[in-house]
Amino acid sequence: MALIRINTPNANLTKARLPSWLRHGKTNFRALHELKVKLRNRRLHTVCESARCPNIHECFVRKAATFMIMGNICSRTCGFCAVPQGIPEVLDSDEPRHVAEMAAEMNLRHVVITSVNRDELVDGGAHHFAQTVRYVRAALPNAKVEVLAPDFCGNTGALKILIDAEPDVFNHNMETIERLYRRVRPQANYHQSLDILRFVRDRKPGITTKSGLMVGLGESEDEVRRLLDDLRNAGTCVATIGQYLQPRRNRLPVKEFISPETFERYGQYGKSIGFRTVFSGPLVRSSYMAEKIEHAV
Repeated sequence: MALIRINTPNANLTKARLPSWLRHGKTNFRALHELKVKLRNRRLHTVCESARCPNIHECFVRKAATFMIMGNICSRTCGFCAVPQGIPEVLDSDEPRHVAEMAAEMNLRHVVITSVNRDELVDGGAHHFAQTVRYVRAALPNAKVEVLAPDFCGNTGALKILIDAEPDVFNHNMETIERLYRRVRPQANYHQSLDILRFVRDRKPGITTKSGLMVGLGESEDEVRRLLDDLRNAGTCVATIGQYLQPRRNRLPVKEFISPETFERYGQYGKSIGFRTVFSGPLVRSSYMAEKIEHAV
């Protein structure tokens, strides 16, 4: 079992309201711009940009990114997420091929693919998602492929389509504790998300299962430990725990900035109950440093 500690960037520049452990350093705008241009040339989106990830500068500079497929508009209205919400776009049939081409150009060893929710589609976009995985497999046969999947409204048939494409890692984020679900994820269900992880564990035991959560939304430490217990009981192998940061003014406010010491306690608890890997730290996100999993599990 491994406890992964992600070092917070050592920096001087930040918004004054943020605690010291959430401060970022200088940005390499040239590297950031170059990768964005390449992505736009293929009509590709990343969750790094759309969700306003605080690690985007670091990841883009080291040529890492999480591809977000099926458009840049989500059919849901989650209270924490910066991804634009509304009527989704028509699926781009060339997108799976473009993701594979971009991943190959970046020479990625670990490719992470996520998506917006497409609740208006019969399969939730599962066929499109699976096709993207297969294109990436063909372009980069030696790379690991991780999917960060939506809940497909609990449709196990759609879920089966995706996992039959044989990703190496299946990630489905719980995001928060059960008590806060109605406010944070109003169109999702806590136990349904656990059932999804359990379904993947039972149907494809060779796939590494993973889930992430945010803290700082008003949860207690006991509630976080209870969520970690539930994830382990569902057979989840890897957990990520990070600080929630309000991405837009009309999204949920931060209730508390969690200290690095508390993140350490969460990581140690996760390790003690049997998680193979725990990423726990203020700037941890579900796809941040995802390539470390293959060395840690």
